[in-house]
Amino acid sequence: MTKPAARVPQRRNARSNRARILATARKELGRNPDITLEELARASGVVRRTLFGHFPGRVALLEALAEEASEALRDAAVAGVKSTGPAERALAHFALSMWPVGDRYRMLLALTRHDLGAERVAEIIKPARDEVTSILERGQRDGVFHTHLPPAVLSAGLEALTLALLEQVNTGALEDDGTRSAVAMLIAAGVPEKQACAVVGDVAATVTTEATEAAEATEAAEAAEAAEAAEAAEATEVAEVTEATDAAESTAD
Repeated sequence: MTKPAARVPQRRNARSNRARILATARKELGRNPDITLEELARASGVVRRTLFGHFPGRVALLEALAEEASEALRDAAVAGVKSTGPAERALAHFALSMWPVGDRYRMLLALTRHDLGAERVAEIIKPARDEVTSILERGQRDGVFHTHLPPAVLSAGLEALTLALLEQVNTGALEDDGTRSAVAMLIAAGVPEKQACAVVGDVAATVTTEATEAAEATEAAEAAEAAEAAEAAEATEVAEVTEATDAAESTAD
């Protein structure tokens, strides 16, 4: 009756394997959408059986990635919504919040024509696109951004710019922690360069603080989970020793 507790460490190991497989898939599929599951297993450092244990096929893996990307992009969009005040600050906050999950954009777009389909990708990215368009509309009304292009069209252009800059970072042609891309986005929207740099620099400090607090919360949660798993494993070991002792005594009697 104590056996289920013994599986707690195994479940933690399974979650770790699953997370590693997904992280590797995000990276490799962004570079090569045609990579096989066997190749992904090797790149993830797991055997083929382990990968298929989590994802029975390519469709299952891609849907898991799509859901993960959808959640990450929604979180980034929500972070952008939290920024109040002038539209240029809101756009900078959004750009900086979105940068860490930029690879998910690239991965999803790479898979559009191969597996997920344009409609599914558009569904996942829609909240982020809608938020940028909303910020641009507000900025154009306030005279902060240029009105040469409609908000939705300008939003599409800024998205393409961000993806292009992210690709340059991945190839090593550009070093950026997201601030240079955010400045470029504001300039493209019509904010003077000097002002764009000042706004991004100020907003970046806020985003960094938010990221640090989130990381600390995650670390605390993981530590608590590890302690719980260790406690459960110890309880299982004690129970098994007791069970073995009782069995030995019963045999002796």
